[in-house]
Amino acid sequence: MADTTQAATEQPRGDLTVRQIAMPADTNANGDIFGGWVMSQMDQAGGIAGVERARGRVVTVAVDGMIFHRPVKVGDVLCVYTEVTAVGRTSMKIRIEAWARRFRTEGREKVTEAVFTFVAIDDEGRPRPVPTL
Repeated sequence: MADTTQAATEQPRGDLTVRQIAMPADTNANGDIFGGWVMSQMDQAGGIAGVERARGRVVTVAVDGMIFHRPVKVGDVLCVYTEVTAVGRTSMKIRIEAWARRFRTEGREKVTEAVFTFVAIDDEGRPRPVPTL
């Protein structure tokens, strides 16, 4: 796991895009929430942010630098924050952070982060330009 000494003072970056409670069905053999479940929540949040920015369909094409800092536990509320950091002709990079609001406490910790790349597509699935703002 990554160093979390600064995590206590750090604040989420971006817009709160998805909130989801971690349930027992999403656990691995150790009782922690599967990393894949967390990643899927992040992908959904990135897709929402991408659709809003591209004003239409987007697809995930890459995930860079996925870092898991802390485990997610059953009952935690996973809060996923998104920030569009770069826009190309047909693609965009979205920085995504997942934070856990710990069950029955006011505690909050960043559990993972990554940069996802999405491509805007048309109705036939071909890349299309991302509109300028």
